[in-house]
Parts: sequence; structure tokens; C-alpha cells
Amino acid sequence: MNLPYLARRIGQALLVLWAAFTASFILLQLLPADAVLIKFLSPEFALGPQEIADIRAAYGADTPVWRQYLHSLTGFLTGNFGYSVQAGVPVSQGLATNLPPTLRLASFGFATALLLAVALAFAAQLARLSWLRSALQSLPSLFVSVPVFWLGIMLIQVVSFRLGWIPVINPGRWEGLVLPTLTLAVPISAPLAQILLRNIDEVLTQPFVAVARAKGATRQWVLWKHVARNALLPTLTIAGVLFGELLAGAVVTEAVFGLNGLGSLTQQAVGNQDTAVLQAVVVFSATAFVLINLAVDLLYPVLDPRLRHSPGT
Repeated sequence: MNLPYLARRIGQALLVLWAAFTASFILLQLLPADAVLIKFLSPEFALGPQEIADIRAAYGADTPVWRQYLHSLTGFLTGNFGYSVQAGVPVSQGLATNLPPTLRLASFGFATALLLAVALAFAAQLARLSWLRSALQSLPSLFVSVPVFWLGIMLIQVVSFRLGWIPVINPGRWEGLVLPTLTLAVPISAPLAQILLRNIDEVLTQPFVAVARAKGATRQWVLWKHVARNALLPTLTIAGVLFGELLAGAVVTEAVFGLNGLGSLTQQAVGNQDTAVLQAVVVFSATAFVLINLAVDLLYPVLDPRLRHSPGT
């Protein structure tokens, strides 16, 4: 991997982050109201027009849009995400409180989705009965069509209420992550399994597989020794792309199970039109998405020796 390629990929990542920040800023500016008006126009404060204007000036809401954009962009570059009008605290404090639970849920969900996809794909390839193989291969199409919120509700109804295996009210720290992790992992595992199945079928047609089978290697040995690595490499790309969907699913999952995290923070910010919080959540999600995809691109030459001397890398 040469330095120009690395610099180009980092430059592209920075450009995506800037575009995400700019697009979210413009869309948030188009909201019909703002957090200052929503909070301080309520009867409990009983503030006059001049007092509202002073508060808006304190938050910089009365300055021209271009000045707000530059101030916000400079703040993000220096780690200052502004203040939450509704909470009255720095946005960074809210992120520090709500980010760890979401990262824990997303990490477990992502790892579980990968395990489900790999297990499903190889089980379908190793199944000897044709009807069982067809049934396993059709499962990803079923999984991908299941809404996250519906799956979460069904798991609560069956696993918690009917079977009584995992309590919904006051579960243990790790026990309470089981159902949310499954809710998040099942829809994400579907496209991973579909692509992995397709890649396995393509790799099985390669000449080196026929040579290995001719030497007496069993199908199981060929799958694990020769096919797995070649089939898993293209799956890394779609895994990075799906990370954005994983974050969106985490927000919905937290709302279904009543978990504290970025989901609850985002839900409150949307209801109160707290643009500083929403801007920070969008930029964080975009940053995580870009970093995951950048890591996948940089790992490709490490995992596949054929790409180490490629002109593009």
C-alpha cells in the first residue's frame, strides 16, 4: 500500500464527513422552529419577547446562517459541539453519557450478525438434504424483510412474557443485552449471509477447488481451508456499508427496549428540535461509518496478498 493511495482514501473520508456535516446543518436550519422557542415560550417560563431575544443571542441563534455554519464547523473541528438548549449542558457531556451503551449494543449486534451470517451460509453449503439447503438459503430473504421494531416486540412477547427466560423489567446488565442484540443482529445478518452464499458458490467453481477435490479433500475441508477466506473477503465491504444501518437499527432497538443511549438522546432531541444534539449525533454516525469503511479498505491488501502490489494500492 503506497502513501498516495492512503492519502487519497483519507482525503475522501474527510470529504464525506464535511458533506455529512453540511447537509445535516442545512436540513436542520430548515426546521420551522428551534429549541430556544420550544423551551422558553412555554407558560412555565413566562418570558417576554426581549428576554427570548436575549436568550437567542446567547445561543447565537440570531446571527446569519453562514456565521452559524462557520462557528459550528470550527467548533466540531476543535471538539466543541455546542450546548443542548433543552438539557442546558454541553452536547459532549450528553454524548459521553449516552454513547457507551450504544457502542456496546452496536458491537455485540455486529459480532452476532457476522456469526449468524457465517453459520447460516456454511450450514446451507454443508446440508446434504436439498430441501434443508433450500430452506437455509431462503432464510436471509426472510430476515431482511423483518422490521427491527416488530422483531423486538415479538422477542419480548415470546422470550420474556411467554417463556419467561429473560425478564424485561430490571434485567441484569448483560442479560438485558441479549434480546436487543438479537433484534439488531438478525436483519443485519441477512444481506451478509446472501452475499456470503453467492461468494461461496462462485469460489466453488474455481479450478483450485476442483484440484483439491481431485486430491481427495472432503467438501468440508475444502470449504474451511480453501473457500472460506476467499469468500469472506468481499463480505467485508458490505459489512462496512451495513454499519450505517446498524446505527439506525440501534436507535430503534433502544426505543423498543427502553434503553438509554444515542437512541433515547436522539428521540428527545427530535421532539425538542435540539439542533446542536442532532448535528452531533449525525456527525458521530457519519464518522463511525467512514472509519469502518476506511479500515475495511486498508485491511483488504493485508488480507489479500494479490492486492498488495496492485497499481491502485
